[in-house]
Amino acid sequence: MHPVRKQRLYLVLFLVFFSSAAIGLVTFALRGNINLFYPPVEVVAGLAPVGQTIRVGGMVVDGSVQRSSDSLEVRFQVTDYEAVVPVVYTGILPDLFGEGQGAVASGKLDEDGVLQAAEVLAKHDENYMPPEVAEALEASKARMAEQAAKQEYAR
Repeated sequence: MHPVRKQRLYLVLFLVFFSSAAIGLVTFALRGNINLFYPPVEVVAGLAPVGQTIRVGGMVVDGSVQRSSDSLEVRFQVTDYEAVVPVVYTGILPDLFGEGQGAVASGKLDEDGVLQAAEVLAKHDENYMPPEVAEALEASKARMAEQAAKQEYAR
């Protein structure tokens, strides 16, 4: 083989090897930063991974907010009108957080089905709702309407 071609071959192999290694390292680093959205019905059904960072969103159940008297711990429940997921959060909640309002909690699901939240987001005005929460609530309403229609048809 001609020395110039041999040098080019080594250069190409070097570039391919180190490009592959760089892409592999970036993919490995980003894998831990992915947190997927799950509506409460999927969390209760066991489709959400335990111990991995996820986001759960829906409406805060009226009367479910319980604040600790000696710490910043807050317990509340999030619903999509089909299922309810309990959430525990330690920290200062957003100003617009409240019962009957939309919220998204990000954290890790424990073995008991309780989301140990590291972050809680609340909608910023009365018209906005995170797209994932809006889609989950619409899907939930559609399933409930379908079930009601089936029950009506069965009568």
